[in-house]
Amino acid sequence: MATRYYLSLPDPALARGSDPELAFHAHGAEEFAAQLQDALRTPALFERWRKRQEDPDAVDASYGATDPAAEVLGQQDHLHVVLVVTSTIPGNVLKHRLRLLAGSGWELRDVTAA
Repeated sequence: MATRYYLSLPDPALARGSDPELAFHAHGAEEFAAQLQDALRTPALFERWRKRQEDPDAVDASYGATDPAAEVLGQQDHLHVVLVVTSTIPGNVLKHRLRLLAGSGWELRDVTAA
């Protein structure tokens, strides 16, 4: 069952994870949406992160979940970016990916059934 997550990037310039190799490099709502969508649809971001861990084989494989049908829509709203994610990805996995991409520069505004 898909879930819809409503997210905000209050200051998009600060929505960057601590590791530049994993963090957003987007400028604009559509780029943020495209990068997050890719992070949910493919294992690429998870695999890059996993390989950087002290013991990659010990990483919980459930964090590598993907949803090839995930959709992320981005909209510029004055100075912040609004992202609407529709996905079957578990909430804890979505939050992990967002921390990698945006650090603490994001807010979860609402969650609904899709």
